[in-house]
Amino acid sequence: MSNDDSIQKIVRHYGDADEASRLATGWFQLEQARTQELILRRLPPSPATVVDAGGGAGAYACWLAARGYQVHLLDPVPKHVEQARAASSRQPEHPLASAEVGDARDLPHGDVSADAVLLLGPLYHLVEKDDRLACLREAHRVLRPGGLVWGAGISHFASLFDSLSSGFFNDGAFAPILARDLEDGQHRNSTGNPLYFTDAFFHRPDELADEFLNAGFQDVELVAIEGPGWLARDFDSLWNDPQQRARLLAAVRKVESEPSVLGASSHFMAIGRKPSSKQKAGSSA
Repeated sequence: MSNDDSIQKIVRHYGDADEASRLATGWFQLEQARTQELILRRLPPSPATVVDAGGGAGAYACWLAARGYQVHLLDPVPKHVEQARAASSRQPEHPLASAEVGDARDLPHGDVSADAVLLLGPLYHLVEKDDRLACLREAHRVLRPGGLVWGAGISHFASLFDSLSSGFFNDGAFAPILARDLEDGQHRNSTGNPLYFTDAFFHRPDELADEFLNAGFQDVELVAIEGPGWLARDFDSLWNDPQQRARLLAAVRKVESEPSVLGASSHFMAIGRKPSSKQKAGSSA
């Protein structure tokens, strides 16, 4: 199956799913809180220009716009763009700068026009390495010298941990999905069960870092997003207790850069910097 065929499957998957509400449920709340934390940790002050490529229904784009950033959202799913525009309209004092249907491999932005680029979905939904590199090189093109890119990956081992903790490891229909995930990272769901996600590539941490370096980024940092926190028993009860939530976030921060933890996190983040005009690409933190 070609990458474009996979993208059409992805568009259909998200046309049926409710991505706009996902981050408000279960352990995805930890994903959102940690992603916000990791973005703010290194984002330049507002009103910097941010391109959110593959920005979904606008959860992070609208959040940053409300903080005074000039945010341009792009997503291949028309439903997502409509949802992002609706969310933007609900904050009329801080709307999105733009929200358009488009492809992260072909950004509608000029060279050196952005201070930051978010790739919080494309790098696992582009199943071919050449397409992921094209996406990263587009981010590199639109960034100003010294600009930053945040890219999310799904762990190569996510299906194994999720199936064990959620109780579907013994589902015969899921077994071949898991087998291929562990073999080559190519996640394919032919079952029709939306709980088993859609076409994706599941990275090992070093694979994601290498792609950033190959695209010309430097000072590449790898950080676990949820760490092992997504595996917590009775997650909602824990998260709804302010003291326990604070303990969980502190624990995840403590281990976020441990190599042995990165692969156990459902998602991890690579953060890279476009070299300034006097620097050369290719160094990794």
